[in-house]
Amino acid sequence: MSSTPDMAFAPNVQEIVRSNPSQIPENFLIIRNEEEGKSNNTADTCHLSSEIPIVDLSLLSRGHKEELNKLDQACKEWGFFQVVNHGVATEVLQEMKDATAKFFELPLEEKNKIRMPSDDFQGYGQAYAASQGQTLDWSDALFLNVYPSHHRKLKFWPTSPEGFKVAIEAYSSGVKRVGDELLRSLSLTLGMEKDALLKLHQEMVQVLRVNYYPTCHMPDKVLGLSPHSDTGTITILMQEDNVTGLQIRKEGEWVPVKPIPNALVVNVGDVIEILSNGKYKSIEHRAVTTETKARISYASFLLPHLDAEVEPFDHIVEALGTRRYKKVKYGDYLGNSLKGKLKGKAHIETAKIGS
Repeated sequence: MSSTPDMAFAPNVQEIVRSNPSQIPENFLIIRNEEEGKSNNTADTCHLSSEIPIVDLSLLSRGHKEELNKLDQACKEWGFFQVVNHGVATEVLQEMKDATAKFFELPLEEKNKIRMPSDDFQGYGQAYAASQGQTLDWSDALFLNVYPSHHRKLKFWPTSPEGFKVAIEAYSSGVKRVGDELLRSLSLTLGMEKDALLKLHQEMVQVLRVNYYPTCHMPDKVLGLSPHSDTGTITILMQEDNVTGLQIRKEGEWVPVKPIPNALVVNVGDVIEILSNGKYKSIEHRAVTTETKARISYASFLLPHLDAEVEPFDHIVEALGTRRYKKVKYGDYLGNSLKGKLKGKAHIETAKIGS
């Protein structure tokens, strides 16, 4: 995965809260406007929240027709679903959560041993720069390139707490299996051979981003993660069981995604939107903070090889009668997205014909 352009990095949010819990630096304050959607406290959003699809991976892996139809509908209507019976052991999930919590409790000097440098995206810190004049997200993150293994930069892998590397390896291996199975099922729902998407990806890239969202005494004044869609193929996310912070944009509303214990959350990325010629759409999402509880989330981004060419499948274009997206080289598409903070679904507009 390509490196980010040189940039100055933002202050550490966890340290801001630790030193002065009532302080919110100006560059974190959001300006709310109509474009951001309505409040998430309405009866509509509660109803929509309960409608978020749940897919059983054990049934998908056996080619269960009804479950494949459910996956197809989830991708068409939501771009988003929760996965149960995914086969990643509960102990593996819990060990990842326990080790990560210990990492973020370490002193800043210890975490800064793997500080993200200005010319790379891997390591610990904040992904985007204060100098770009953008509103900053109320979160810190740990980014690691996990697969293929030879892309790893082990100097950015945490050596403390003990066992964290092993936990990351076990968790990421489990997520990779889930991702492969989901891509096989998506190949079928898109009318292709089971391994079509895996073959197109050449060498699947998997990047881990662990987000730490500190508490905020005025949570409506900041965003843990600004609204965006993911530029990859699919994203597989583990949430905390007892704190809701993830929201998806549906029918103009921000809908909270309530955690299901031990489930994994999956969202369609821009690559699937392009390949499916817009049949499946990447979902805009964001993260909010709370006043009382810090939150950690674990996002695994599954991406094509940087040299892979991504364009709508011919049979889908023929069925629709029109081609909506250009051919893009994935490395270029990803590289351009890393030049600045993602805003909503603005980046995929660059791949649309006529843009």
